Amino acid sequence: MDDTKNIKEHTEIIGASNIIGLLLETQQDALSEIERAEKNENDLRLELLGGKSDLALLAKKIKNVPQADRAQVGTVINQVKQTIESALSSLKARESVATGAKTDFDVTMPGILPPEGHLHIVSQAISEITHIFEKIGFSRVRHPEVDWDWFAFESLNMPANHPARDEWETFFIDYPGRPGHDPHKQRMALTPHTSNGQVREMGKKVLPIRMINIAKCYRRQSDVSHVPMFHQFEGMYIDKNVSIGHLKGFINFFIKQYFGPDRKFRLRPFHFQFTEPSFEVDISCDVCKGRGCRLCKEGWLELAGSGMIHPNVLRNGGIDPNQYNGFAIGWGVERTYMMKAGTRLDDIRLLYSNDIRFLEQF
Repeated sequence: MDDTKNIKEHTEIIGASNIIGLLLETQQDALSEIERAEKNENDLRLELLGGKSDLALLAKKIKNVPQADRAQVGTVINQVKQTIESALSSLKARESVATGAKTDFDVTMPGILPPEGHLHIVSQAISEITHIFEKIGFSRVRHPEVDWDWFAFESLNMPANHPARDEWETFFIDYPGRPGHDPHKQRMALTPHTSNGQVREMGKKVLPIRMINIAKCYRRQSDVSHVPMFHQFEGMYIDKNVSIGHLKGFINFFIKQYFGPDRKFRLRPFHFQFTEPSFEVDISCDVCKGRGCRLCKEGWLELAGSGMIHPNVLRNGGIDPNQYNGFAIGWGVERTYMMKAGTRLDDIRLLYSNDIRFLEQF
């Protein structure tokens, strides 16, 4: 090492700044010598970190530093030693590669696996729902989540300015261009329900129809049981002589498969423009076990809207209502998952909170 300073002469070092300066000079000299690598790693280690090294001699001078500054000087000594140790370890690795010698690293040891995630709760629910309906011959289809107003409303028996449209609180969007002459393509919206796929599916002219359409939906709502973006699955069955009994059997099959044989549900008469007669489907609340809570209010939670497809909707899809009829039902995926046995979620917004502590539970 370049002996530009004689540490033994510094017998009266008192100021912390003085000894820290010498420590940093020692570190720089040591790193330069390691970089030149004129000696092997073992010899350098003895010279730079041994009992007679410059660093060791400086460390002994800490007793001449005022008591109040010793902790600071001690920290710098440790940092300098660690820096030199790291440089020596790198030199040893280079020497091992150059000579082909074995290193202390065992290449047969298993690596450290990165954290492994899993599908989001909603994705899990969609997969389960799809498999359940595959068992009874229903195929999953895809339809647009940004669609023309005609498919989302008018084809479903809700003409322009109809009061029923107010219930959906829809996000309309600007069409990037001028609408043409096609009356079905004048205005666009983020679909407020998956029912926009009904007439599109009928337009394929393949009967009977057994479809499940699962997609994102958008509404201006946010509370413990609503979010502005949610998922819905649309079930539709069209054939000859379809009855409410078929609808009830369809619902009962899903309830028992997904929620278990002991869960209760009810059909409650309601009104939808695109079905007649119409029903809402309620399920007994699993959060409060039917006693009533902030989510369900009275022990029942509404999961779906359903009913027999209105003849006007069948006509808009090119199907003769005198020959065919059917039922349709739209379920909220998030609500469905919330009511799964043992889940006990009382706020739908938790599903999209992105809190890893919550998501890891499922």
